[in-house]
Amino acid sequence: MSRDTVVAKRYAKALFELAEKQQIVSGVEDQLKLIVQILEKDPEIESFLSLPSIDPASKIAVLKTAFGDQVSVLVLNTIEILITRGRQNVIADLYAAYTKVAGDSLGQAHATVYAAKALTDEELAAVAVQFGQVTGKTIIAQQVVEPSLLGGVQVRIGDRLYDGSLSGKLERLQKSFKI
Repeated sequence: MSRDTVVAKRYAKALFELAEKQQIVSGVEDQLKLIVQILEKDPEIESFLSLPSIDPASKIAVLKTAFGDQVSVLVLNTIEILITRGRQNVIADLYAAYTKVAGDSLGQAHATVYAAKALTDEELAAVAVQFGQVTGKTIIAQQVVEPSLLGGVQVRIGDRLYDGSLSGKLERLQKSFKI
C-alpha cells in the first residue's frame, strides 16, 4: 500500500466523520466524484494544481471560483488542506477511500459490472441484488461494456473480482488442460 493511499484513507475517515455529523454523507461523495471527474477530463487542471511555482492560495482561489456552489464548504476545506500540504495528487485516492469508508458504515458497497454488451437497468439491478446477497451489503452497481469478455459478466467489488464471463471460463478450462 502506497503512502498516498494511507494518507487518503486518513483524510477520508476524517471527512466522513464530519459529513456524518452534518448528515451530508452522500452529498460529499457526489461532490468528490464531481471533482475527480473534472480532474480526469481536463489534465491541464491537474498539472496546474501540481505546479510548485504557483502558490497554494492561487490554486485554491481558482478551484473555489470553478466549483462555486457545486461543492460544499466541507469538501472545499478538505481540498484546500490537501493543496496547502502539497498532497493534491491524492484527491482521486481520497474519493475512493471515502466511498469505501462511507459504504462500510452505511452497509453499502460499490461494484463495477463488466459485461460483453450493455445490460438493461433490470439486469444490472438483478446483478446488484445477487451480489448483495453474497456480500450482505447493498450494492451500488455501475456497468462497463467490455466486448472481450465474449459473454457473461465480471463483477469487481473492492479488491475482489467475481468472474462469470465466458472468456474467464475458457481461460480456466485451458489452464486445467495444462499439466
